[in-house]
Amino acid sequence: MTEYRVESDTLGEVKIPANALWGAQTERSRHNFPTGTKMPLEMIRALLQIKRAAAIANKEVEAMTAEKADLIVAAIDKLLALDDEDLRKDFPLVVYQTGSGTQTNMNVNEVVAHMAGKINPDIEILPNDDVNHGQSSNDIFPTAMNITAAVAVDKLIAAAEHLLAELKIKQKKYWRVVKIGRTHLQDATPLTFGQEVSGWASAIEHDIAYLKQLNPTLGELAMGGTAVGTGLNAAPHFAENIAAAMSKLYGIEFTADSNKFYGLAHHSGLNVVHGAIKTLAADLMKIANDVRLLASGPRAGYDELNIPANEPGSSIMPGKVNPTQAEAITMAAVRVMGNDVVVDLAYSQGNFEMNVYKTVLIDAFLESAELLAGTITGFTDRMIAGLTVNQDRMAELVDSSLMTVTALSPHIGYHDSAMIAQAAEKAGTTLREAAIKSGKVTAEQFDEWMVPLDMTNIDD
Repeated sequence: MTEYRVESDTLGEVKIPANALWGAQTERSRHNFPTGTKMPLEMIRALLQIKRAAAIANKEVEAMTAEKADLIVAAIDKLLALDDEDLRKDFPLVVYQTGSGTQTNMNVNEVVAHMAGKINPDIEILPNDDVNHGQSSNDIFPTAMNITAAVAVDKLIAAAEHLLAELKIKQKKYWRVVKIGRTHLQDATPLTFGQEVSGWASAIEHDIAYLKQLNPTLGELAMGGTAVGTGLNAAPHFAENIAAAMSKLYGIEFTADSNKFYGLAHHSGLNVVHGAIKTLAADLMKIANDVRLLASGPRAGYDELNIPANEPGSSIMPGKVNPTQAEAITMAAVRVMGNDVVVDLAYSQGNFEMNVYKTVLIDAFLESAELLAGTITGFTDRMIAGLTVNQDRMAELVDSSLMTVTALSPHIGYHDSAMIAQAAEKAGTTLREAAIKSGKVTAEQFDEWMVPLDMTNIDD
């Protein structure tokens, strides 16, 4: 049977599980908002780090006694040392709560205060007056949002760079392997597989550049704005000290030199950076679809690529190999595209002095970044790294294609070249046979002009 203790807040008494570190406000939220995913632990850890820095900053300007500040720091250090499973036990709140994140902020305040009481019961640490000193949910929560988002994007960039490196390896390896090109899903003129991969690699290079260019906008912290952006009750240099501490901790440049009214009510930085994440997702969708289409078959498809067999592909068809990593990353891309709608709409809801869609916004953002980083790594290591080409099949499709006739056009004209292609298609013959039969091209001329590798304008 669960044992309870009774605590009070401004609304009255609340029964709380006896061993829980949280307090009355957390308990009310736990019952009032029981539905949905839990608040990301990245946000919890960031809030703890911010409150740790806040205690030190308050101590330095003598806005808080040294003994209280040091005890808060000790309590937070003990919490930060917990693994995710143990930390989660005292942070039970879900994303779908008040849109300012107030309840999660109070959850952190209450847990820190109770942990401090366990360390030293002789010093009273209050959730609001002490742990939350000089802070408001309205500025501390968006500060944590930007910090966690910036860290997540750095990890995503690292995953994308890993994919880029593997694509560069394939590009170099298959630089001179000729294959048929396709436009409108129809045969086109030849290129090399290395050239095709270079297009994929360039897309990822651009996406990395977009993320690197835009991510610094998340360095602007709302910290110090307190309730509505005016900074009421915040000590002098409080925000600057916290920004400096976060910069040192995370290795990312953060600044408190920002408009606090913007920081509380607008989240355009998160919106624009997520837009770049969505762009990366769209490029990954195209690349993964290209890979699985080119690997289709092996007997009744394109069969130009050989993909690694990571697991049995079918519960009923023996020996089947499916492009599972491509499927995973394209599903992740779909989720990111959906999340972009969430981020965009949530960002737009900054009514008056505060946006109250903060919790769902950051949850969607972090899911996108973390989901893509993970699936990119899997796609790179378990698909691209083991990818090989079926060179004989590629050559077969080039030889049978009618669009190589384009190489004849400069010599005999577009019209006559088209007539040769149409004649070959109608008769079911090769282009060579149809060209020679037309009388427009000799066998020697055809062999001289019809060199697929030369058609690629390959640059050695």
